[in-house]
Amino acid sequence: MALRKIKLAVQYDGSRYHGWQIQPGKRTIQGELVEALSNLVGARTYVHGASRTDAGVSALGQVALFEIDSPIPTENFADAISDRLPPEIVVTFAEEAPPGFDLFGSVKSKLYRYTIYTGKYRPVLRLNQCWHLPKKLDIADMNRAAQLLVGTKDFKSLASAADRRESSVRTIFRCEVMAEDKWIYVNVEGDGFLYNMVRNIVGTLVEVGAGRWKPGKINEILEAKNRTAAGRLAPAAGLCLMWIKY
Repeated sequence: MALRKIKLAVQYDGSRYHGWQIQPGKRTIQGELVEALSNLVGARTYVHGASRTDAGVSALGQVALFEIDSPIPTENFADAISDRLPPEIVVTFAEEAPPGFDLFGSVKSKLYRYTIYTGKYRPVLRLNQCWHLPKKLDIADMNRAAQLLVGTKDFKSLASAADRRESSVRTIFRCEVMAEDKWIYVNVEGDGFLYNMVRNIVGTLVEVGAGRWKPGKINEILEAKNRTAAGRLAPAAGLCLMWIKY
């Protein structure tokens, strides 16, 4: 039987996991998926993810891919894998990948959403999915700063110092800050992201929202091409991968 490429849509609460990527002796999302799938088909089967989310980061729209020669009908994979996963991980969709599908190279854009809660008391039921920051933030100024990040730019200042990729140029299609009462949402859509880039963007926008920096400071930060020029790293808990478009 010829190998089939099966594409999955995966959702997870990453708060208790050490990120997507398999690591020896640690619970990871990829590790749980590999165990569940291998258990289902009776042979060790590797699952690749389109985005290597960090420890504590969640996803509503992760895309994963595996190759298999099993006769299991494609439409049965989502439920069969989910039945073997912990409650905080679920496969919502499975389909055969089209010919020439490239899990990484075919990505057109990704959307990450970051959630901040500015109320006085910890939001205990949503604590694992937000940054609790009990202070008033200027949403209009944060939005003005966010607009300066839109476009094709060198984001070296907003990448982790540990990011060793050759090019730090990326294209941001959308960066917006929205508020619903005491909840603030930062949406960042781009063609790809550097290590910790979205969390560094959020930490920088918070400096603007708190009044420590003017919105125009963003241009100085980008020109510096140095991580120390930007704001703090926002906590992982508030970050969620919303979707990936191909």
